[in-house]
Amino acid sequence: MIAANLALLASFVLLLYLGTPIAVALGLSGVVGILIGLDSYALATIGTNTFNGIAKYPLIAVPLFILTGMIFDRSGVAEKLVRFASSVVGPRRGGLAIVAVLVCLLMGGMSGSGPADAAAVATVMIPSMARAGYPRAFSASVIAASSSTAILIPPSIALIIYSIMVPGMDLRALFAAGLAPGLLAGLAIAIPTVFLSRRHGFGALEEKDRPPFWSSLWGAVPGLLAPVIILGGLRTGLFTPTEAAVVAVFYGLFVGVFVYRTMGWREIYETMAESAKTSAVILIIVSLAGIFAWAGSTLGAFDMAAKALFNLSDNGHVILAIVMAVLLLSGMVLDGISIYLIFLPLLIPLMKAYGWDPTWFGVLMAMNIAIGQFTPPVAVNLMVATQIGGVPIEASVRWVLWFVASMVLAMALVVLFPGIALWLPEALGYYIAP
Repeated sequence: MIAANLALLASFVLLLYLGTPIAVALGLSGVVGILIGLDSYALATIGTNTFNGIAKYPLIAVPLFILTGMIFDRSGVAEKLVRFASSVVGPRRGGLAIVAVLVCLLMGGMSGSGPADAAAVATVMIPSMARAGYPRAFSASVIAASSSTAILIPPSIALIIYSIMVPGMDLRALFAAGLAPGLLAGLAIAIPTVFLSRRHGFGALEEKDRPPFWSSLWGAVPGLLAPVIILGGLRTGLFTPTEAAVVAVFYGLFVGVFVYRTMGWREIYETMAESAKTSAVILIIVSLAGIFAWAGSTLGAFDMAAKALFNLSDNGHVILAIVMAVLLLSGMVLDGISIYLIFLPLLIPLMKAYGWDPTWFGVLMAMNIAIGQFTPPVAVNLMVATQIGGVPIEASVRWVLWFVASMVLAMALVVLFPGIALWLPEALGYYIAP
């Protein structure tokens, strides 16, 4: 079994190193482990485990929330939110940069996806920030870091995946637990944004006229209502998280077609086709990860890796620090969904052994992955924002490191004070302490 476990893990690492797509790497390495550690009849389980990986009712919410985010992106909601945020912040040094942070937080409450959030906000904000005197690399860095909060602020696609993989996890509790840390992360981005803007004189050419507040608010109301409808429906029990995704899609279509009138049949078709492609990629990864997870658990690879970590130290805080460091490094090269699928089978035994609260730990994982989304070399959010901004990703490093440091401090606060994440689900009655 040891040889099979080593083959499973080594083949996975090798395939990633060779540039194999993550879904293929997960599936093939699982097959390698089965071939070496089990008999040939076990290959018959591949089809079953591939299907079982996605045959979960809550997963229906994933493509629906992806579609919701794309609908709100194409309907012009981001532009309306920018105008409203500008009316709130007003003309001040660093004002437009703060507007970008606020809009990313609001859009994160609709899309649940960091890259989608980054694309929507960067398209609207980077040109206007460039005209106001902000370097494009700085603007892209601010948007990439701020859009990472979408993985924390509900509805988060990553938290949906986490709730499916961790036994007994209540998605409503996870959504509630992610809200305060998500706002804390937004504050952690806003503080260095203001400091750097004033220190380097960015935004000297910002318009001095503040958009009218009431007309801006009226235009932004349809977008602002989206998180209220989703979270309000969950809180009142009007619908489940999966049903909330369906409601969000129809509400987004209503806004785009009848309120803003920016979407016709052509735009609806293009949006659905694009969201179908994105959803297919995610669900293929999830399905092939089922082979990897089954092979790893059957062969005992995850138990072996957990025991290796136990041997490093008997102090839970030390192990937690090691886990956080590994997740942070992984977030630099892998997307959030893949990190959950790869590491959770290993981390669930650690959670049980050290008594880590699963709701709190899920939020910590999300914060860690959020940091990885804008930390080079891969940094999916940063890649999207710099491409739209027309600047090389290397030009953003000097700015991004400030946001990485501030987000690490915010995550440290959640580690030291779990109540930051747990007070809201406790107050709403979703959370029961283990």
